[in-house]
Amino acid sequence: MSVKTTAEYVNLLNQAVSREIQVSIQYILQHAKMEKLLRRIIPENILLDKTTYDAVGKFLKEFAIQEMKHAAAIMERIYYLGGSATTKADKPKIGDNLSEFAKNGVKAEEEALILYRKIIEAAGKIGDWETREIFEKIYSEEEQHFFKFQEYTGMRDEVETSEAVPMSEWRKIFTSDYFALLNKAVASEISAIIQYTNQHEKASYLALRVKNTPLEVITESNKAKVVSELLKKIFMAEMEHLEKISERIYLLEGEAVFTPDPLPQVGEDADAFLKLDHEAENNAIVLYRKIIEEAMKRGDTATRRMFEDIVMQEEEHYWNFDDFLK
Repeated sequence: MSVKTTAEYVNLLNQAVSREIQVSIQYILQHAKMEKLLRRIIPENILLDKTTYDAVGKFLKEFAIQEMKHAAAIMERIYYLGGSATTKADKPKIGDNLSEFAKNGVKAEEEALILYRKIIEAAGKIGDWETREIFEKIYSEEEQHFFKFQEYTGMRDEVETSEAVPMSEWRKIFTSDYFALLNKAVASEISAIIQYTNQHEKASYLALRVKNTPLEVITESNKAKVVSELLKKIFMAEMEHLEKISERIYLLEGEAVFTPDPLPQVGEDADAFLKLDHEAENNAIVLYRKIIEEAMKRGDTATRRMFEDIVMQEEEHYWNFDDFLK
């Protein structure tokens, strides 16, 4: 290794990974919560084709994807340096309205800028110029996020309907145990997103990039690289699943969880990745079929159809991993 690192240095980089995973989940859940907020605003807003919720919701999703890309870039660098990237996230802070979203965003981005200045300085001291360049780029983007959130911290939230509306009969099917079941899906998707992202970046580790056969040399590829590309595609699908499921929960006046369950597992090589991911998809399919069954019992057609679509995609992921295990 051309750069001599320490455990303390790798730990510093992993603090950045935990923070990036945190804000990615935070922003995507806030984006999903916009649908709930839109339903609560005053009736006069029905005359508008766009509200502040639409405007903020758009950049929250963009930020969520960008933050996960930051996490991926840092993970990849950690593996290049011979370390092991964490799968743990700091605790997201969601909020209940736009000004709270913005204030939580300002705080998160401010903490990131402080941490990243520290990392840039540390990287410079040991001559780790590549890491320094990565964090200088990330720092610039986080600063843009910081200023964007600042624009909304002083805003007055759109007024909500003052009168309490009695719960309609059909909504009584959405009980706490039902939300708990739906949140198992949220926790499962978060786990998959973290697991697949980490594995995708670990595939860049030198030991997994070695070409051992003439075919691998000729194609400039190997099993780890093929699996890595597969994971990248599946990761984006899981992000969409997380958004849809959490949005449905918020729309039904529930609250989405933000802790992964089961805990993400990475593995040491491509074969381990495949076995772990194959099992993760199996567990997700079993859970989602249970949700479909429960939604059918309750007459929750929208949730049932949503999960039927998601299950079809998860089955496709399952068979993709299964193809490599035969």
